[in-house]
Amino acid sequence: MADMNPKPALPGRADRPWWRDAVIYQVYIRSFADGSGDGIGDVAGIRSRLPYLRDLGVDAIWINPWYVSPQADAGYDVADYRRIDPRLGTLEEAEALLEEAHEHGIRVILDIVPNHTSDRHPWFQEALAAGPGSRERERYVFRTGRGPGGGEPPTNWPAAFGGPAWQRVAEADGSLGEWYLHLFAPEQPDLNWENPEVMAEFDSVLRFWFDRGVDGFRIDVANGLVKDPAFPDVTPRASEGPPFVERHPAWDQEGVHEVYRRWRRIADAYRDDPRVFVGEIWVESAERLARYLRPDELHTAFNFDFLLAPWDAAEMRRAIDTTTAAIQGVGAPATWVLSNHDVIRHVTRYGRPEGKGLAPAGTVSTDLELGTRRARAAALLILALPGNAYVYQGDELGLWEVEDLPEEVLQDPLWVRSGHRHRGRDGCRVPLPWSGDATPFGFSASGSAAPWLPQPAAWRELTADAEATAEGSMLTLYRAALRQRRGEPALGDGGFRWLEAPAGVLALSRDPGFACVVNLSSESVSLPPHEAVLLASAPLEEGAGEVRLPGGCAVWLRTA
Repeated sequence: MADMNPKPALPGRADRPWWRDAVIYQVYIRSFADGSGDGIGDVAGIRSRLPYLRDLGVDAIWINPWYVSPQADAGYDVADYRRIDPRLGTLEEAEALLEEAHEHGIRVILDIVPNHTSDRHPWFQEALAAGPGSRERERYVFRTGRGPGGGEPPTNWPAAFGGPAWQRVAEADGSLGEWYLHLFAPEQPDLNWENPEVMAEFDSVLRFWFDRGVDGFRIDVANGLVKDPAFPDVTPRASEGPPFVERHPAWDQEGVHEVYRRWRRIADAYRDDPRVFVGEIWVESAERLARYLRPDELHTAFNFDFLLAPWDAAEMRRAIDTTTAAIQGVGAPATWVLSNHDVIRHVTRYGRPEGKGLAPAGTVSTDLELGTRRARAAALLILALPGNAYVYQGDELGLWEVEDLPEEVLQDPLWVRSGHRHRGRDGCRVPLPWSGDATPFGFSASGSAAPWLPQPAAWRELTADAEATAEGSMLTLYRAALRQRRGEPALGDGGFRWLEAPAGVLALSRDPGFACVVNLSSESVSLPPHEAVLLASAPLEEGAGEVRLPGGCAVWLRTA
């Protein structure tokens, strides 16, 4: 298959595919940059900041959903997969963005949401009108209820956002009828991936965007899609962790792998520049994750085991070892990530008391100075590990979780569905600060409208403009690290080995002649033998004839 919109030559190592060691920047579009001045980030805003992303040194961007959507779940309720939401831009603007990004040497990955649509999607509206047993309802998961008159849900499954996972519909005659499955919000009905029409529709959607020059897709809820056809009840969850990790008849079913084999064939058909996939895959073990990364399935998948690991050397090493061991068997690279739009920002997580890193926003105290120190070190660690890495927008500025947003501005469905017990994910989605001393900090081009979520006044010190010229800022650290990573032959894809290190310290070596040492303890430690210091997350301690690495810090070393 030939590209309808061939891309200019993009940077990458000649000896391996670009995606095996790329650094990819996540653009949460509503909060990245506002080009229209209405307080909501948009395509025009991304286009205006492409030089910033180029100078940062990233290889690609991943853009969260920009499709037509009622925004019941921040765009993850899609009503039209081939059009841009008018609040965010137009298809013509999106095509211009793709061309301009490629001219800057930046590839573009989009989000795709295949587990469910919006309840406003034409298919679902047709399903409601058509009635039980219809072809239209076969595109979704409709079932008859249990109990007298079918008045009880078909299963006891809970929804990820709270409440039951089933919603009963009113039929055309006004009577209560079937139930439809929604593993997330009621406005997000689950598709039936046993249906050939569903499979064919997403084949078409992939090609629609690939033909326009999109380089790949991040797959939302990639471990979902296929459900156990028996639809058994489940036992109550044993933990308060991520809801997708434990075994469940809606997650990680065998049939999902055939979907991705089909998708891989489509991506590989673009022979001049094969398109790529990264999966959002929450599973119970690294071995289960590796099954999605077999050579004929997905290219990469986020390493959530590492993201969830506490600030502890043993736990981080365990997460790194189990992941790398499992994926080596299928020939895939690791994918490292510290934050995203669904989790507490890691500056906050690393500054919380031990064991409380993942506690809901606003429930525990945070030492932001400590969290920032550790976040700087963690950045050098993930960029030194083999494979590719993702940077969530604002990571490079050292942004923290905004835990005190007024209740009246919260929009995450978790807030409503939990009965206002869980503040949700809005705290990691606050619009970026670009410049100036007061809100909107350059987020909106004209500054005429307040950002859709309020920014903390203290972010005046963390704007991109302020950090660009501040010696030792988080932004200067990221720029230096990405510049060195791109030019350092030891970094990117490949292997590594652990070095002997004191308790609480991780030290790894990569050939040729590179080492990374991360001190996760509170006491300074001596550096191993080296020829030069390449980069440090904080000033090193010198005295008594030796150089020492302070607690909560990391360093890159030239060893030969």
